[in-house]
Amino acid sequence: MNKKATFGAGCFWSVEERFSLLKGVVETEVGYAGGPDGHVTYEQVCTGGTGHAEVVHITYNPDIITYEELLEEFWKMHDPTQLNKQGPDIGSQYRSIIFYHTDDQKEIAEKSFKEKDESGKFDDPIVTAIEPAGHFCRAEEYHQDFNRKNGRHCKI
Repeated sequence: MNKKATFGAGCFWSVEERFSLLKGVVETEVGYAGGPDGHVTYEQVCTGGTGHAEVVHITYNPDIITYEELLEEFWKMHDPTQLNKQGPDIGSQYRSIIFYHTDDQKEIAEKSFKEKDESGKFDDPIVTAIEPAGHFCRAEEYHQDFNRKNGRHCKI
């Protein structure tokens, strides 16, 4: 049976592309999570006032790829030591965040966070938040699979 995972690691376009290329990832959707209102638009989220983060909601086959492996990719694809920004994108909507769907995911995410933070790989402390998955608001259609639709590709 397929499972769900949700991650925020900056602008969702490249994050979605990176996850979608992984064997065992069945589907990706970009959207917004973490705010109190379940129905928001891109323009509202861009103000930074809704509390939402840009996220990728993943459906994956755990017989092919594990949650631990998804987390490994998550840590590689962004700088988890940057608070409320990634590269040129600044604002709380670009924060590094893991939304867990089960108690197991919470435990695995917390363990992974601790291991990465103590590994010495990063010069600064990791600021990634770990929160329960609440409502996911799917982003507008033009954001879905944006890089592929627009001939853009992230560097892997």
